[in-house]
Formats: sequence, structure tokens, C-alpha cells
Amino acid sequence: MSTVYVLVEHDGSQVSPVTAELITAARPLGEVTAVVVGVPGVTAALAPELAAAGATTIVAAEAADVAERLILPQVDALHTLAATTPGPIVVAADATGNEIAGRLAARLASGVLCDVVGINPDRTATQSVFGDQIQVSAAVGGACPIYSVRPGAVEAAPVAGAGTLSTLALPAATAKDVTVTGFTPAVRGSRPDLPAAKVVIAAGRGIGSAEDMALAEELADALGGAVGVTRDIVDLDYYDGAYQIGQTGVTVSPDLYIGLGVSGAIQHTSGMQTAKKIVVINNDEDAPIFQIADLGVVGDLHEVVPALIAEINARK
Repeated sequence: MSTVYVLVEHDGSQVSPVTAELITAARPLGEVTAVVVGVPGVTAALAPELAAAGATTIVAAEAADVAERLILPQVDALHTLAATTPGPIVVAADATGNEIAGRLAARLASGVLCDVVGINPDRTATQSVFGDQIQVSAAVGGACPIYSVRPGAVEAAPVAGAGTLSTLALPAATAKDVTVTGFTPAVRGSRPDLPAAKVVIAAGRGIGSAEDMALAEELADALGGAVGVTRDIVDLDYYDGAYQIGQTGVTVSPDLYIGLGVSGAIQHTSGMQTAKKIVVINNDEDAPIFQIADLGVVGDLHEVVPALIAEINARK
């Protein structure tokens, strides 16, 4: 059976939820080899979870200086493996993953498909384009086709794998490497990461003010979800741009999306309309967002949301 390589997303102590999605997406292409790039010892800690997710083989590509380098350790590891035993490569479709995909495509002389939402056994992939209005099937060439998969687009379906461990020596840093002289990690909050969240509470201009963003946060906390915003909210300095959903922000595919005062501009809906259930609250009954909603509430969100939070907390 053919081999497919999956780049493991992790924070050094635990596997990111998107990794199980990548393994599930890659499974139709062959036996999954999960590639862990990190400092010595990290692979052993992550191996049980990767095996449970479906990894047949787990490769430890470890080096003491990985934290001081950017991009190239992952590229080197995947390139070394695929050049020796050719096979498809699957990475996450984020800024880092897409750059890794592009570099690998150049090194391996293989095609690359970015932001795919599904991979087929014949090595074609499904892409959702034109603001998620159209789905297309795309083919890619080369012995080692590369796919970056949109986080949240594939539902993880763990099937236990053998999880056989192996090691790979990473090439030493060269003049091409960027040297990291300082690193300040982002402060991680209690809410899930936006792209991987199963519940997303999104606030639009109708939220009213920066202070009213507390309503969205409280509802998100009641449901164990993440907070997202439209571009208007970012432009008005109500919330940080890292939480923007849409064409110039992140794409989300949660089980439940709740929009608060979101009008439904294509810039925003292109980044969320693949959500399984869409609920919107808006006082404008003609807002375009109602056209894609599974449930719409016409009303003042400042009255509806507190009542909703109270009901959710009462039922816990």
C-alpha cells in the first residue's frame, strides 16, 4: 500500500486538533506516516495520540535547535522522506503550512493544491472557491502531490493505527535558515483556537461598541466556543484582527456558528458558510445573512443574547 505523509501540528506538549483532521483526510491515499518535527523527546509524548488518530508510522524528526529555526526543519524532514519513498504530502492550510507546501512543490517537482476541503483516493481534491459558492474537483501532478487542508473542513474520524516509531536525522542549519533571536509566545486563553473551534460566536457591526463585545465573549464561554468578528469590527478597533473571519481573515467550519449583528457581506460569509448550523440574530430582517441561516432571530441582540445566556446556564 502507498504511503502518505502528514505533518503533525503540535505545541510541544499536545497534538493540535487539526492533526486528526489531516490524518483522516489523508487516509484515502494510503497508510499514514505522521511526521513530528520538534525538540528531542517530543515525539514519544505525542505518539499514543497519533496512533489513536490513525498513524501507521510515526517519524521523529527531532533536533535541539528546531525552536530557533523557521519553516526549513519541516520542509527538510518531509523532503527527505518523500525523496526517498515518494508519496503524497498533507499539511494544514494556514500561513505556515501553505509556505511549506510551496517549498516542497519546488523541491520535489510536484504539484500543490492549497486550501482543499477533501482528498480522494485517485489523488484529486475538492476545493471550495469563489467565496465557497462553487465546489470543484482539482487534479495535481507529480510523484509527491502536496495538499494543504482547510482546518475544520474534514471531520476527524480516528481509526487506530500501528503507530510504529522511527527516527529521521534533520539536516543542520545553513545560511538559508532564518535565525530566531527572540520569541514571545502568544498568550493562550481559555477559549479554543478559532479555526478549530466547534462553536463560533461572531460579532458584526450591529454589536454596537467595543464594550458590547463582552456579550459575544460571554455567549462563547457559555457554549465552550471561540469568538470571531467581521472586518468592520476590526476596522473600528473593537477587537483584534487575529479574530477576523472572511476573505482577509481566517476560515472557520464549526458545528455551530452564531452571528450577532452580522449583516452577511460576502467578505465575511466566504469564511464561515461551510458551518454545519448557522444561527443569526439581527434587528434587520432584510440582512443578507438570513439567506444562508438555518435559524434566524429578528430582534435586538442586546435583549436576545442575555436571555439566551441565562437559559443556557440554567440548563447546565
